Amino acid sequence: MVDFCGDLEPIITLAKNIVRLLQWGIPIILILFGMLDLGKAVMAGKEDEMKKFQGALIKRVIYAVAVFLVVTIVSFAMGLVGSNDWKDCWNNVGGQGNNNSAEAE
Repeated sequence: MVDFCGDLEPIITLAKNIVRLLQWGIPIILILFGMLDLGKAVMAGKEDEMKKFQGALIKRVIYAVAVFLVVTIVSFAMGLVGSNDWKDCWNNVGGQGNNNSAEAE
């Protein structure tokens, strides 16, 4: 298992960083854009626009929660189907378990 993880460590670390960035960045951006749109509608003072953008804000918040949770759902599903070696490698590379590969050498 050490050789398997050692060879893929840079790729797994990069993938984990990208997933973490997407998991946190996309929801924040969606919510900020929704708030900006709703703020523009409030400043315009038109009730029809406010209701339209309020609905859009709610949809964006739902999308943001879905994007945030999709990583957890996929990880859970892959944990049920995938092998233990891959799961251990994914969990240990780039995290607290990163010292394990240095101790094994």
